[in-house]
Amino acid sequence: MDDPGADGESTASPSQELRELPLEMIEPNLSQPRRYFDEETLDALASSLRERGVLQPVLVRPFQDGRYQLVAGERRWRAAKIAGLETIPALVSEYDDLAALEAGLIENMAREDLNPVEEARACATLVKELGLTHQQIGERVGRSSSGVANLVRLLNLPAEILELLERGELGQAHGLALLRAKDPQAHRELARRAVQEGWSVRTLRARADQSNMDELDGKREKEQEQDSEQAQDMTVVNIARVWGDALGAEVQVRTLRGRQLRVELVFDSPEGALALGGLLGEKIARGSKRR
Repeated sequence: MDDPGADGESTASPSQELRELPLEMIEPNLSQPRRYFDEETLDALASSLRERGVLQPVLVRPFQDGRYQLVAGERRWRAAKIAGLETIPALVSEYDDLAALEAGLIENMAREDLNPVEEARACATLVKELGLTHQQIGERVGRSSSGVANLVRLLNLPAEILELLERGELGQAHGLALLRAKDPQAHRELARRAVQEGWSVRTLRARADQSNMDELDGKREKEQEQDSEQAQDMTVVNIARVWGDALGAEVQVRTLRGRQLRVELVFDSPEGALALGGLLGEKIARGSKRR
């Protein structure tokens, strides 16, 4: 059977004509959302096509130099090539670029055999190129507007995580759980551990929430450290000012381990240092005589 349970049924409109076209005369559409084609699935479909033939025609439009461009049905077209078929049934329609884009994306999504990333790209393309709202897309493919919005949100994830979603190592719900983490740097680490440790969606959601708490605690600790450093800096400035005023010299204060400080006097010349030393000695001597 040709992709059983996945493609649904197509009905030819008055503007469509069913033909048997040579595979070599059909070209893929670069705007189609599917990027990942599982080889095992294609081989299984090819085996079915050898036995039963292509029961679901592909959708094409006239292209350049008498050739045709796929609007929908690239998996069937690829599987037919693998099966060694020379022709494939095709519905030929006179779509313009935008109509072909919409028809291809909508049919691909409606068949529900795209991975979450491919669906997300299809939705994003419908929004960008055709100006459709999430609600309009949802009405066309039988989904809620919030469901479409969540699909598009997946595209905010890093490319390496999108690859995990495309390969099926993580599901759509995993991707949405990752987006709960506010720190983009946490997405990669959480995704890696989710795959390696086989986390459920609930576990991943909890870890994402925990990462937000850890980030908040880290910010608080950093703020406390900064406040402490600022307080210490002010203490150093005040010590330098007090000693400088008392001695009439430039004073530099350096922090050491713990609460220790090093107070240094800066002189322009040895004579200045000797003069201040002598002056301090005289003041100390006079103070001793008074006692």
